[in-house]
Amino acid sequence: MVTCSMCGWLSAAVQPEEPATCVTVTGSTFFDFDILFYTLNILQYEVTDRRNAMNHITHQRILVEGFFSIISNRSESIDMEFVDERVSFPRLEEDTLAYWAQIDAFQTSLKMSEGKPEFSFYDGPPFATGLPHYGHLLAGTIKDTVTRYAHQKGFHVTRRFGWDCHGLPIEFEIEKKLGIKTRDEILKMGIPEYNKACRGIVMQFSSEWERTVTRLGRWIDFQNDYKTLNLSFMESVWNVFSEVHKKGFLYRGFKVMPYSTGCSTPLSNFEANLAYRDTTDPAVVVSFPLEDEPGVSFVAWTTTPWTLPSNLALCVNPTLDYVKAKDKKTGEVYIICEKRTSEIWKTADLFTVEAKFKGTDLAGKKYKPLFPYFQSESARAFRVCVDKYVTDSSGTGIVHQAPAFGEDDYRVCLNHGVIVKGENIPCPVDEMGRFTDVVTDFAGKYVKAADDEICAKLKAEKRLVKKSNLVHSYPFCWRSDTPLIYKAVPSWFIAVEKVREELVANNKQTRWVPQNVSDLRFHNWLAEAKDWAVSRSRFWGTPIPIWLSEDKEEMIVIGSVKELEELSGGLALTGGGTLKRVEEVFDCWFESGSMPYAQIHYPFENQELFEKSFPADFIAEGIDQTRGWFYTLLVLSTILHKRPPFKNVVVNGLVLAEDGKKMSKRLKNYPDPNDVIKKYGADALRLYLINSPVVRAENLRFKESGVEGILKDVFLPWFHSFRFFAEAVRKYKKFTPNAKLAMSSQNVMDKWILAAVNELIVFVRKEMDLYHLDAVLPKLVRFIEQLTNWYLKFNRDRLKGLVSEDDTNISLSTLFEVLLTLTKLMAPVTPFLTEFFYQRLRVLLPEGERKDSVHYLDYPTVTEEALNPRIMEQVANMQSVILLGRTARERRTKPQSFPLTRVTSINSNPQFQADIESLKEYILEQLNVKELVLSSDSELVVNIARPDNKKLGARLGKSFKKVSDAIKTLTDEQIRSFQSEGSIVVEGQTISGDELFVIKEFKGDTTLQEPAWDSNALIVLDLTEDVKLQEERMVRRVINFIQRLRKRSGVLPEDHIEVFYRVEEGDPLCRVMEEERGGIVKRTGVPCSPLRLKNSTATVIASEDNEVDASKIYLEITVATLGFDDEELAKLGLEAEFLGHVKNYFTTREYGRVVDELNREGKLHVKMNGVD
Repeated sequence: MVTCSMCGWLSAAVQPEEPATCVTVTGSTFFDFDILFYTLNILQYEVTDRRNAMNHITHQRILVEGFFSIISNRSESIDMEFVDERVSFPRLEEDTLAYWAQIDAFQTSLKMSEGKPEFSFYDGPPFATGLPHYGHLLAGTIKDTVTRYAHQKGFHVTRRFGWDCHGLPIEFEIEKKLGIKTRDEILKMGIPEYNKACRGIVMQFSSEWERTVTRLGRWIDFQNDYKTLNLSFMESVWNVFSEVHKKGFLYRGFKVMPYSTGCSTPLSNFEANLAYRDTTDPAVVVSFPLEDEPGVSFVAWTTTPWTLPSNLALCVNPTLDYVKAKDKKTGEVYIICEKRTSEIWKTADLFTVEAKFKGTDLAGKKYKPLFPYFQSESARAFRVCVDKYVTDSSGTGIVHQAPAFGEDDYRVCLNHGVIVKGENIPCPVDEMGRFTDVVTDFAGKYVKAADDEICAKLKAEKRLVKKSNLVHSYPFCWRSDTPLIYKAVPSWFIAVEKVREELVANNKQTRWVPQNVSDLRFHNWLAEAKDWAVSRSRFWGTPIPIWLSEDKEEMIVIGSVKELEELSGGLALTGGGTLKRVEEVFDCWFESGSMPYAQIHYPFENQELFEKSFPADFIAEGIDQTRGWFYTLLVLSTILHKRPPFKNVVVNGLVLAEDGKKMSKRLKNYPDPNDVIKKYGADALRLYLINSPVVRAENLRFKESGVEGILKDVFLPWFHSFRFFAEAVRKYKKFTPNAKLAMSSQNVMDKWILAAVNELIVFVRKEMDLYHLDAVLPKLVRFIEQLTNWYLKFNRDRLKGLVSEDDTNISLSTLFEVLLTLTKLMAPVTPFLTEFFYQRLRVLLPEGERKDSVHYLDYPTVTEEALNPRIMEQVANMQSVILLGRTARERRTKPQSFPLTRVTSINSNPQFQADIESLKEYILEQLNVKELVLSSDSELVVNIARPDNKKLGARLGKSFKKVSDAIKTLTDEQIRSFQSEGSIVVEGQTISGDELFVIKEFKGDTTLQEPAWDSNALIVLDLTEDVKLQEERMVRRVINFIQRLRKRSGVLPEDHIEVFYRVEEGDPLCRVMEEERGGIVKRTGVPCSPLRLKNSTATVIASEDNEVDASKIYLEITVATLGFDDEELAKLGLEAEFLGHVKNYFTTREYGRVVDELNREGKLHVKMNGVD
């Protein structure tokens, strides 16, 4: 036992001084590795190690080169590589990645497409502070599929990865790492040191990102990536901002915004919507006594008691009814919305109504302030305003107004003159969410923590009417995990509201997939677009390039580094003094929205490239980006260029855990993406994701079993189809693909599969051009099923060379064209598996047509002459009959191995009957029946009508049930009339052809007949049995046993084997085997003989006992060996020792080659030791 130094495989090869099985032939040493393969390796090891043994033998050939001389007439090569039936898709992909790296595949493909039309693609930048999740992998798969397709269509597709390097995610990580809690701690640390720390972690997971994205099979440039922290990127952002200012869209103002007290910064509305959760807050009703009516109070309800110290007004709905109601128990009189009295009193008998009035009647009424902190505002404040945003669905129908802490509050108070635009408004809360000294009773307290103290003070002053707790959904900061508040902050704004109509119009120029995202979600967001606060009171970000005077009367917006250098030291006021830069940095969404310009440093460089590539041909992200990146891209493009920034956008839904919840590391409710790829491969994950509702912006409940299902239902059938082809080519050896030969085939199944693959090309190109990925993949998957379960199944004998040489060449050429076309079609979706197939198909192509990668090939174009709708219909009709026949067999538990007498097709459509008659040989074989009978006997069939519930229900509404019931009672005559006319009137409604379907029902005797039907066909299987059918069934069982034993033994199609059998004398099966032995040989492709004829020197590979009905049969597979007739050899007059050497020589040679030589020459020739 030795170990191969090259392949590491444990070999039983003998290593004596003189190798065993070696003989001297014409002065040379000869060693037959083919026989060694069987005698020394395979037969002494488990068959499962066969692949390794083959690799070992290959290496042994290399090791002995120069020592052993292999005779030229035995070195015939086989171009088609061996394909092991045991496949590991993840390992296959790892090998492919290594190959791509070896040929620098991605960069090579880019160089090959230089000079071709540009297909522009924008890749949204993720943060590198976390690892990629399924959402990233999904979007990456969509992007990679589309851009690969564009490349194969003849475009040059630049694909650069990008990184979002600024903003809260980075700051949050640093503050967590350094234990920083407050803004003051950052200032104490020093902004330069703080930013240095942020810069240090920006790319901490970049290598993991690159590894995962590359392992997914995505081709994108990481070496030439863009980063939002690069000076060139930030300079372009400055330019965008400067242009926005020049066009009059920039202003400074106050805006009530979602505010994170944990991060001390306002957030965008998008960020505010990221982390809602159920929380418990106090719900209080507070009284506001009227100034001019002692003893009467307004009552307002709120869940934010901390805003009450800043109250400046109350608001009612002008159209609602309000009452003045007196509490029978306490005598208190309250003004409240009539429909909301239950907020204070459980039943109507607890109060009396003293007056009733509309909300408009309350406008302007003054009330006494709750707290004295802003009594200086009394001239304009502490009065009732009216606005329709107040509802009667909750609370008291009266809303307290704190304009610094609510968007509606701010708007209402501004509209009613309670506050004045441009002036400061009462906002006694600092950046950490603590009350300032103005609120003397609660100064320094965190606002949410002060709720109970505020309520206690109000209770002590008899202003608290009611207090309870409310569980409701409330926004939290997505980074600091603290509850958000709404707070008026000074910010720099882009006046988006000025271009609402232009935004809506530009959006209509873009193709959205799915379209409803644009028509509903995004359109509604644009129609109500608010001015965009683009500044953040933070430190790690692109500085806002605004220089202001101290009185804020003079302002300069700088648009480039050069401009800054020119003005440095000279930023002076006209009246003296110096301008200073504002402290804020950009919202990182502004940087992302500037990406089309900043990624190529436009307009400072690449002006021509920008003009050619803007707007982008394609982008893709998740549905959450409708209020994020999609929106910011469109806003800036509309303002700067008056056109949309992208032409096509694919929007994906969210990937959820299998239980429908959000994927959570804490809950561990989903499998790690890297583990899934290691287990099933990236192609399986890609196809699972992209062939799901998630590419239609719907949510996907991720199931690992779904990825596994892709392997079982798609990849393995496809792989075994390819392997079947490879084995057939290896066995046939003479094959050279010929497309013209395939196109000239007169075989119906050849014509059908070529027509089908060309129809697929037409469909896929059309749908891919429309970005309908969800429509494309089901068709591709369906075609693979048609190829494996229909074409290959029907053409095995032809492909194996059992019909004729011409037919084998035609069928193999047809299958080659189909497999190569399918490989190209699927390449953008499953880049690894298609590369594996192509590398093994390309060796059959003429050398000048071979490319190094399938991804260098053009996408398939349709061959018009191959399209054949008539053939497609013909085969579809045949398939209907076969599928119905199989259904009938299953219902009567008649397995396929049971031969049956006949199948009858009952159909009044002459074309249908003609189609199946022309293909009856396939039907007879596939259904294992002896006869196909055609009948149009209408007496045996009744038509039954059924409504299409979905279509009719949507159209008819309440009338549907009545019409549906009537459809079910239509007579056979009425249905036949409907079939000929195409419509029918039922209960006053005209029902068209696609709103009901007709099924056929058999009326004959079913004792020994089994019917099956669909809307197109009805068949009847005759279940009567006879002796001949029983014998045929026995033969089929034996064939199945032989094929099963071959598979179990691990022999390959090109291996030369023999089958021997033993059946007891007198057993019925013994006679059947003798009579049908020729048919068995034809079906299995190997010699089959009684065991008594076996050569005594034959090596047994596998054996087993089986039963066929009541008969027993023993089967044995042996290595095919040569036999010698000693009497004939003796007539040659040669010495016995010499004849022994001759016999040894020929028995060491590979059996098939010896037989080929004998068949070709009619004799065997050898020259040994001078004897010829």
